[in-house]
Formats: sequence, structure tokens, C-alpha cells
Amino acid sequence: MNRKELVTAVAEHADLEQKTVDAVLRSLQATLEDAVAKGDKVSVPGFFAVSVGQRAAREGRNPATGDTIQIAAANTVKFTAGSALKDAANK
Repeated sequence: MNRKELVTAVAEHADLEQKTVDAVLRSLQATLEDAVAKGDKVSVPGFFAVSVGQRAAREGRNPATGDTIQIAAANTVKFTAGSALKDAANK
């Protein structure tokens, strides 16, 4: 399902205009981006949790040349499905 299909499905399910649903979806995205930029965790029980994690620096290989390269440490975003999503996936 792509973004347009998601907006259409939510709009039909909630009996709202697609324009309204799209605005809410954009707002949710902006809010989640702001939260992870601050390092905060966002949790909606039963639905999902989003948090920031760290990945340590490590050594890797360039697959084209076989040369060893250093991969810098980085922050990552972790998305964990809540129980309702997990239950839906296992129906």
C-alpha cells in the first residue's frame, strides 16, 4: 500500500475528506521527525513505538575492490510494532 492508497483507505474508514487525512499524516510524520531528532521515544500502546538507537563504528569491506573501510558510528531509528499490529499480521 502506498501513501495515496493509505490516505484513501483511512478517509473511507473514518468518513473524512482525503485532504484532511493527508494533512494529519503529514503532521504525524513531522511530529515523529521532531521527536527522533531530539532523541525522544514515541509510543502508542498496541500500535507502535519509535525510538532512536546507536550503531557503533565498525570495519567493512568495499565489495567492488575488497578494500577494508571504516564505517562511522550513526544514530538509527527503531520502529517496533505493537501488539495489535503483531496480532493482525498473524491472523
